[in-house]
Amino acid sequence: MRRLLVVCLALAFALPVRAADPWLEVRGGEGPGKGKKVVLVSGDEEYRSEEALSQLAKILGVRHGFDCTVLYAIDPDTGKIDPNKNDNIPGLEKLGTADLMVIATRFRNLPDEQMRHIDAYLKGGKPVVAMRTATHAFNIPEGRTYRRWSWDHPGEGFTQGFGRQVLGETWISHHGGHGSESTRGMAAPGAEGHPILRGIAPGSIWGPTDVYGVRLPLPGDSKPIVLGAVLAGMQPDAEPVQGAKNEPMMPVAWTKSYSIDGGPKGRSFTTTMGAATDLAAEGTRRMLVNACYWATGLEDRIPEKSNVDVVGTFDPTPFGFNGAKKGLSPADYR
Repeated sequence: MRRLLVVCLALAFALPVRAADPWLEVRGGEGPGKGKKVVLVSGDEEYRSEEALSQLAKILGVRHGFDCTVLYAIDPDTGKIDPNKNDNIPGLEKLGTADLMVIATRFRNLPDEQMRHIDAYLKGGKPVVAMRTATHAFNIPEGRTYRRWSWDHPGEGFTQGFGRQVLGETWISHHGGHGSESTRGMAAPGAEGHPILRGIAPGSIWGPTDVYGVRLPLPGDSKPIVLGAVLAGMQPDAEPVQGAKNEPMMPVAWTKSYSIDGGPKGRSFTTTMGAATDLAAEGTRRMLVNACYWATGLEDRIPEKSNVDVVGTFDPTPFGFNGAKKGLSPADYR
């Protein structure tokens, strides 16, 4: 009966989706986020961001009141979601009225007509929550209008683009063993009382993805919130590996402020966790939900233990290239 009620709630809050709509909309219910608009931008070939962000949007909408729109990498010939299509994410114009962008893209080479909406959003100093491969969200070739947002941009004053300038880091390395050493998150020293960690039980932030390497210290006013213990195995109760990989531990979640071209200052939260399978862990989901509160200036309204129960069904596909579910439309994620 409880599962039936959850499914009915999910259907009630999902807005009607026309077959041609290349995005998913989830109407917010009652909650502290009521009236806030969140645009969640998916598009990666490896970590199933289309699954992760669809579920996160439902939790934010149904449990916390945010109005959410999920955008996807779409094959324009079929209208289907295709994470390998790296140059098309329809609906980015919705950022024009958004209060928050959640992004989990990887090496996207978007056309100018789409990138201009991201450019305008960031120049406005609006908040960003970034997951996993968002440190290398864009791969824009030389000579293009928005080249400077690319993960490898060499230009003085805007080195390494979106990742370094907005989030605090670009792609560096797999620090843990990819596919063999999972990640347990723990509060960074001094961050134990940070609102993003409110209600998160020790050890409950976990994911089968590995810890990413970052350069220490992180730039500017970056503040580590969660450190990632590299585990000797792919289970939540695995022991930390001994030696240099955990001495010191890398940050896997941090906050930062950013400003583009002297414009307004904005907040960013980054976690190098965030594959769909990472969201199977309650603590990982709670960290992301709390981060959305914090990014939108609602940190004082974060519940003592935010409700992050899965909405509907969530059976995340394991990460890996060319393993995404095929033939799905945004409406299939209702």
